[in-house]
Amino acid sequence: MTESKRPVSPLAFLGPQWFSPVLGWCGLALAWHRALPSFGPIADVVALGCTVFAALIFVAVGGASVVRANRHRAALDADLAHPVRHAFVAALPVSIILLTTCALALGAPRAWIAPAWLVGVVLQATVTVWVIGRWIGGRVQWPALTPVLFIPIVGNILVPLAGVPLGYTGLSWMLFGVGAFFWPVVTTLVLARLAHQPMPAALLPSWFITIAPPSVGGVAATALGMSEALLPSALGVSGLFAASCLLRVPAMLRAPFAMPAWAVSFPLAALTALTLRSASVLPAATAFGTVLLAVTSVVIGGLTLATIKGLRAGTLLAPEPVATIATAAHAGATAR
Repeated sequence: MTESKRPVSPLAFLGPQWFSPVLGWCGLALAWHRALPSFGPIADVVALGCTVFAALIFVAVGGASVVRANRHRAALDADLAHPVRHAFVAALPVSIILLTTCALALGAPRAWIAPAWLVGVVLQATVTVWVIGRWIGGRVQWPALTPVLFIPIVGNILVPLAGVPLGYTGLSWMLFGVGAFFWPVVTTLVLARLAHQPMPAALLPSWFITIAPPSVGGVAATALGMSEALLPSALGVSGLFAASCLLRVPAMLRAPFAMPAWAVSFPLAALTALTLRSASVLPAATAFGTVLLAVTSVVIGGLTLATIKGLRAGTLLAPEPVATIATAAHAGATAR
């Protein structure tokens, strides 16, 4: 068999988007932790289980990614150069930030949380500079303007959740400001792209990422000492994006399962956490948040089962439709 006809190892397709399940399970852990007043100690037991499972996924994907970088450097370089997949690189530092945030919330020793959290923050800042540098360098085209670009932005808004309790208030304000500034910028760019060309079907789940910035921002703002009166406003914006995303669910369900579907997980969990956090100023939010918690748990459980099934069937570690985003977009694969 010649070199050109050798089968490509499935490991070559283990892109940075495979860290997305870590985000989803960490988000679910934080949502359950917010449900402590309603469910009592059992909520933190569930949150601990979610955190441990997320950590196991992180170790597995991280280890496999190191092997992939050594054996399939060209595939990694292709991810870094890809108009959409490059933004998923931020899922690595966001995973570290979320894992340490969950550990801190569940009472783990701060002596090892702080160094790990700082590593995540430094990586997050580095990725943000790299992504913004691509924009300034004129390397952004219409196909690249998708909700996936929110991932590097949301990572900055997450920083205060653990940064303030750990004593890094100034650093938390700094990165929160970066995220808060670029959130409307990315929103504007994505909406402008829609006026130019439709979104490919493979990226429909990424619309749920629009829920994350206001959801995380509302909780992070109160962590920074802002008034809880801001929570209903954050909930209103998050709810608006969530309602618009629901309109795309039927089309998403008709599409074959792929890793971009995990884009639904963390935003739903963030909305759930914000809703439960808003109970201090909106008493009705407790009941609504409990329903959301159940829905989010089922969705993330379903995504996990679908991922395991896809791995067994060999349909996931393979070229994804998102790799052909440019041609799919021009073909008008989906409605706006």
